[in-house]
Amino acid sequence: MNAIQIPKVTSHDGLTLPTIGFGTYKLKGNAGADAIARAIGNGYSLLDSAFNYENEGTIGQGIRAAGRERSGITVTSKLPGRHHDYEEALATIEESVFRTGLGHIDLYLIHWPNPKVDKYVEAWKALIAAKERGIIRAIGVSNFLPEHIDRLESETGVLPAVNQIELHPYFPQVEAVDFHRSRGIITQAWSPIGRGNEVLTEPVVAELAAKYGVDAAGIVLAWHVARRVVALPKAGSDEHQISNLNAATIALKNDEVDAITALGKPDGRNKGQDPATYEEF
Repeated sequence: MNAIQIPKVTSHDGLTLPTIGFGTYKLKGNAGADAIARAIGNGYSLLDSAFNYENEGTIGQGIRAAGRERSGITVTSKLPGRHHDYEEALATIEESVFRTGLGHIDLYLIHWPNPKVDKYVEAWKALIAAKERGIIRAIGVSNFLPEHIDRLESETGVLPAVNQIELHPYFPQVEAVDFHRSRGIITQAWSPIGRGNEVLTEPVVAELAAKYGVDAAGIVLAWHVARRVVALPKAGSDEHQISNLNAATIALKNDEVDAITALGKPDGRNKGQDPATYEEF
C-alpha cells in the first residue's frame, strides 16, 4: 500500500474525507473490479460511484478482492433524477446498498437537483430517512447551486455534508468553494483534471510540472489539494493511480495556486451542464 499521507478535510457534521479519492465512472465488470482493488491496494480510501454508473456491484467486488477492512473505505453513490419521489428514492438507495453487497453505503448524494422537476427536497428527505435507518452514513448533494442548498436547509433543517461539482482550472468555481467553506460543506470535484480540454498543456501548468518534477495532472491535483477540495480522478494503471496520489505531497505556493485559478473562463464547463437548467434522469 502507498504510504503517502493524504491531507483530509472535515464537514460541519464530522465527515472526514481525503483530498484525493478515486473516480470509478465507466469502470465495470471484472476489469473494473480489478482496477478498484488495485486502487485500494495503492492507497485510495475514497471511492466515488453512482446508481447511473451501473457499477455499484463492481465497487463491492473490488473492495472484497482488495482484502481491506471495510471500515477503512468510504464508498459514495448517487441518486438519479428519475427517482426523486420519496418512496422511489428510498427504494433506490436500498437497491444501491444491495448492489454493493456491503451492508451500507458511507456517503450518498443527490446526483443533480433537476430544478424544473422540483422534487429535490423530497429526495433529500428520503436521504435523511435512510441515514436515520443506518443504511447510509452521511448524506450530501452533487451539482447543487447555493440557492438549492439553502432551500434544503430551510425546509428540512439538514445541511449537506458534501457538494460534488464540476471543478477544474478552466472552471475553478471560486464562489461555490467559498460558499461551501463558509457553511462547513466539503467541496468535491468531478472532472478534476478537465475532460477533453487543453488544461494540461497550459504554459503555467507545464512550467510548474517541470519545477516540481511531476506530470501536468499532478500539478492540477496539487492545486485541488491546496484549495482543500476533494479531487476524484480516475486512473486504470498502477502508475497513474500512484502518481495521482503522490500529488498530495506537492505543496504549491499561494501565487502558484492563484496562477492556475486564473486560467478560469467565464463559463469553462466542459459540456455546458448548468445545474440551474440541466436535467439528468
